Amino acid sequence: MTDTITPPAAPATTAEADYDPRLTNADLAPLRTQKWGSYNIFAFWMSDVHSVGGYVTAGSLFALGLASWQVLAALLIGITIVYFFCNLVAKPSQVTGVPYPVICRSAFGVLGANIPAIIRGLIAVAWYGIQTFLASAALDVVLVKLFPGLAPYAVVEDYGFLGLSLLGWGSFMILWVLQACVFWRGMESIRKFIDFCGPAVYVVMFILCGYLISQAGWGAIDLSLGAVEHTGWSSVPVMLGAIALVVSYFSGPMLNFGDFSRYGRSFAAVKRGNFLGLPINFLLFSVLVVVTASLTLPVYGELITDPVETVARIDNTFAIVLGALTFAIATIGINIVANFISPAFDFSNVSPQRISWRAGGMIAAVGSVLITPWNLYNNPDVIHYTLEVLGAFIGPLFGVLIADYYLIKKQRVHVDDLFTMSPTGTYWYTKGYNPAAIAATALGAALAVIPVLANKLPGMATTAQYSWFIGCGVGFVAYYLIATRRTAAKEAVA
Repeated sequence: MTDTITPPAAPATTAEADYDPRLTNADLAPLRTQKWGSYNIFAFWMSDVHSVGGYVTAGSLFALGLASWQVLAALLIGITIVYFFCNLVAKPSQVTGVPYPVICRSAFGVLGANIPAIIRGLIAVAWYGIQTFLASAALDVVLVKLFPGLAPYAVVEDYGFLGLSLLGWGSFMILWVLQACVFWRGMESIRKFIDFCGPAVYVVMFILCGYLISQAGWGAIDLSLGAVEHTGWSSVPVMLGAIALVVSYFSGPMLNFGDFSRYGRSFAAVKRGNFLGLPINFLLFSVLVVVTASLTLPVYGELITDPVETVARIDNTFAIVLGALTFAIATIGINIVANFISPAFDFSNVSPQRISWRAGGMIAAVGSVLITPWNLYNNPDVIHYTLEVLGAFIGPLFGVLIADYYLIKKQRVHVDDLFTMSPTGTYWYTKGYNPAAIAATALGAALAVIPVLANKLPGMATTAQYSWFIGCGVGFVAYYLIATRRTAAKEAVA
């Protein structure tokens, strides 16, 4: 059993020249050169983890009422699952050199692939807006500290529009433009940017931690951010919930990780980068977060789990500016890698000749403003019934893609047929759509979304934590059963 080899670094082949324009452009076509090494993948995950959202998420796990060793065990198990799944989803794109929406054509059909692409793209647009808003909040802190006269303009009631203060609008649009500029320069500039972002946050985190230790002393460090409330068997459901939370947190970038693994010079390099960036990096970052958060209690008299607020408490203007700007830059990093590049490829896939990669990204950027993400972030109900409902689709999409590549296609992909509308093409299926993949996705999403929508009913809130696993499992099994049955039926007729 052999994998499809990526087209070599050479002039376009005859087959590439014959690709249907309705399915290809320069951004979606197979890469001719793949340059990313292990460090670039490692830096990608650092940028994905080292953000305000990652800080708060990691800190929240240590406040679940578990012993610190139980939290670390849950973190290790959860991130190992993510590492395993990322390697699975990385391989098809790495060996073919195509992004996530294109590799989805092998499972969903050359036209049906727009279904998983649009779902992932919409989720990314919403989170892109929210992450930009979070980064702008850090910039607000810097601006008010440097220019105290701006403080009144940070009050929504006095100077506000559509739920955001005038200063907030200014900070949001500044970061919106900066992110667009980095993105517009292309993947090579993005690679250099994320190579810088992750390590920069580590430097500031260690400095911040060292400062707090100097104020409180080593004896003030406590890896449990709350009282240990769960012991024995009662701790098992809580630990399982923590494991599910870790997997869910990474479910978005994990699904479209092929958008990045396609640049890896080898699958071995991608796996090394995943190992450094996920199990090792995430555990180190989580321990650093909880040590820092635990020290805020003796130093400031209260537990602070927001790194920007922690930095703002330091009585030093330079330290505040450095810290807040670093976290803002880090959030820009995660936003670009997790929520900008994905919809850029996804929306371009819908109409390759009309929507380039850059145009797809700008569609996402404009959409992120139109949804007024600050209102989404301030309204948990809206987040629950939009992002989580859409997020329930990520599981079955992942399950279908993995089942198709490893079990049905046996790791063989006909790259040329990913770009043809010919009815004789391998991935034409039924008028460009694969009914098996669509049915499995619909079934998995329906079962996964039920507990999310009915979380007020007894037991549903707990079940909703595992919506990704439910969707993934159902999608995986349903697709395998339907696809193998259809194959058997065709062979019987033949």
